Amino acid sequence: MTSREDDALAQAAVAALTGQLALAPKPGLPDPRDLEDRSTRREHDSLRWSARALVPGLAAMAASARRTGEATPVLRAELGAIGRCTEHSVGLAGGGHKGALWALGFLVAAVALDPRAKAREIALNTRKIAAFNDKGAPKRPSRGSSISVKYGAAGARGEARAGFPHVRRALDALTAARTAGATENQARLDALLTVMSTLQDTELLYTAGPLGLRQVQAGARAVLEAGGTATAAGAAALAAMDADLHERGWSPRGSAGLLAGALFLDALPPL
Repeated sequence: MTSREDDALAQAAVAALTGQLALAPKPGLPDPRDLEDRSTRREHDSLRWSARALVPGLAAMAASARRTGEATPVLRAELGAIGRCTEHSVGLAGGGHKGALWALGFLVAAVALDPRAKAREIALNTRKIAAFNDKGAPKRPSRGSSISVKYGAAGARGEARAGFPHVRRALDALTAARTAGATENQARLDALLTVMSTLQDTELLYTAGPLGLRQVQAGARAVLEAGGTATAAGAAALAAMDADLHERGWSPRGSAGLLAGALFLDALPPL
């Protein structure tokens, strides 16, 4: 059984995920501009429906952590089992958000374990959970884990075991952009680009290879070095990068999921 606190955490996590869907322009990623086209509008609607399908699983992950009370191999196994069931439910709802599910799941569990921790501490606390192997995981490697091994990328598991460094970088970018006077949309785009500038995105490695990944990272850095999306030069660089990625069909989905994790932690009420 889940509590009101568990349900509230799950709802907040999904609100962060749908919040990043509303950002525009997101280079290579679905955004509200796609709603003008019928086929991409269906994809966008599917992403929103599948995001809502995460709520029961995320609430169950929070409840499991709250019940266990500490990071243990048992908790890790329970989170893995819940996550795989949730992946199936999300697939029935249209698919998508696999990476975001695991990032948000670990973060929701970390919040439930220590509700008084601050955002950056929560991200770091995921290391305690991810340190244990998921003994119930399928023996057959996933596409993401195979790409991680092939190219030496950290992947989703590495991010969690390192305490989500890119989530922490996104939180810092949000603070810096807001302090500098950026709008909320601009601050969130700067945070996304901060993640994209260094993340070894396994989805990009699969579709674009190492050279494509480095090109995307360089494009994100160019926007930030031009002053970020709040400046005319940064906005122009972002528009050029966005057009290039859409033309090539390259989608940095891993970065989007980690941004959602940062937005979730950023929205937690201060104690």
